[in-house]
Amino acid sequence: MTSVRTALGRRVEPAPFTALVALGDLACIAAFVLLGVTVGHESIDPAANPGRVAAVILTFAAGWAVTALLGGLYAADAYGSAKRAVARTVPAWVGAALIAQALRATAVVPGGAAVTFFVVSVLVTLALLVPWRVAVSVLASDG
Repeated sequence: MTSVRTALGRRVEPAPFTALVALGDLACIAAFVLLGVTVGHESIDPAANPGRVAAVILTFAAGWAVTALLGGLYAADAYGSAKRAVARTVPAWVGAALIAQALRATAVVPGGAAVTFFVVSVLVTLALLVPWRVAVSVLASDG
């Protein structure tokens, strides 16, 4: 039986660069959420509603954590080339958005689930994540 450490070791490169990549991913997700709650359908003030904003960010970040780990998006080979980065990022984010929608469909997470919101979350966040992940692949190849 494979230990959790061994399984994660194949999917996560334990390096400062990996932490930078993860922070960039979270920044992309947070940017999508902040854009959505301020000018999107909710139109709320994040400073006045930090708990709600945090809950939405955590919902999407949880989905991303699951799919990014399963997809090996923090392994060095995930950002070895721009093509590979895009090929892994797109399905991982679609899966993350599905998980987030499933969580939002529960009474625990605010916002509710909607097909239109799923589509918007996929398109807008990919517009942020894909260029970031391509940039990461360029940085990784230079290093």
